[in-house]
Amino acid sequence: MLLKTWSRSLLAALTLLAVPALSMAQVSMNISVNVPPPELPVYDQPPIPDDGYLWTPGYWAWGDDIQDYYWVPGTWVLAPQPEYLWTPGYWGAADGVFIWNAGYWGPHVGFYGGVNYGYGYGGEGFEGGYWQGGHLYYNRSVNNIGNTHITNVYNKTVINNVTVNRVSYNGGTGGVRAQATAADQAAAHERHIAVTPVQRQHEQAARSNPVLRASQNRGHPPIAATPRPGAFSGPGVVPARQGGTMSVVHAEPRAPQPVREAAPRQQQPAVQSRPAVESRPAVQSRPAVESRPPVESRPAVEQRRQPEQTQQPRQTAPQPRPEPKPQVKPQPAEHPPAREEDHEHH
Repeated sequence: MLLKTWSRSLLAALTLLAVPALSMAQVSMNISVNVPPPELPVYDQPPIPDDGYLWTPGYWAWGDDIQDYYWVPGTWVLAPQPEYLWTPGYWGAADGVFIWNAGYWGPHVGFYGGVNYGYGYGGEGFEGGYWQGGHLYYNRSVNNIGNTHITNVYNKTVINNVTVNRVSYNGGTGGVRAQATAADQAAAHERHIAVTPVQRQHEQAARSNPVLRASQNRGHPPIAATPRPGAFSGPGVVPARQGGTMSVVHAEPRAPQPVREAAPRQQQPAVQSRPAVESRPAVQSRPAVESRPPVESRPAVEQRRQPEQTQQPRQTAPQPRPEPKPQVKPQPAEHPPAREEDHEHH
């Protein structure tokens, strides 16, 4: 499903759509995929290591060899020469294809897709500092100076007039709607310096680290920013505080959860309905028991009383039988008088 293309015509169409008349020195012509990159994670900026370093924000890069996005941590980088600033790279979308536009060094910050990378890169220009007299002045409101001894600092509040949505690409469905201004186009035609060797090594180290791949960290990289290029461990390395939503991994794992939660809730009434059905037989069983007990209970009381009554009739029943016997017994008494008569005859 992941597609790599080397089409210059499509790249040219994207360039004309998103950044009219940009210098081709700004555009990377070798990376193109058909899956959008994840959202930008939220992380804290490490303290600046020393004077002359400039913040380069983190970004999602694509590795054709690993067929996956991987996070390149934000880091502090020495400017290749005085008076040069960093223009971050960005992903541009057109016709369902996402093309990477590489970052570069130049006298002015050019167009980077309107993507809000934070820490001075709010989507247009750079509010983190400026060069003057061969020295870089830092805006303390967006740069973490920490305990580093830097005297050329100032405070300027940066207000974002746009909604911060952490979308990491320009154009297409759901992308940032931003176009290059006249100043951006002028900056695109200036002399540029490509990424420095330490930046290239920093990106290669990120690609070789499995924990930085989107398929493993799910848009929540454990190494979100470093104090220096390639320093992926030790003091100053910070993880992401909040991950970004991934388009590669759909939110289906969350959908079954409410369904699974709803299933037990439906089963609970089902369990209650069963007692209800059982209660009916219970009611039926009670009358069945009651029908017997009423007859048995009343007879039970009567039986307790009736045994005496039944015994009495049984006693009375035999009484008439013995009664004739005493009546039969007096009959022998009639013989004695006969005997007396016999005595008289004699």
